[in-house]
Amino acid sequence: METEYDEWAGLTPEEKKRKLYEKQKALLDTFLAHHAISQKQYDKSLGDLTERMGYRETPFH
Repeated sequence: METEYDEWAGLTPEEKKRKLYEKQKALLDTFLAHHAISQKQYDKSLGDLTERMGYRETPFH
């Protein structure tokens, strides 16, 4: 069975960055879906995440 570490080990730095971004976005999506954060908080957090990761806008979607 492949571990998460093994999965990440074979990725390029850009692929790791993308995967991390997608995991963080999925967490924000979950918070929003369960009403743990407001739409305004989600938009702000996603914007901050996108900027910190060096993307100009939400990538890959």
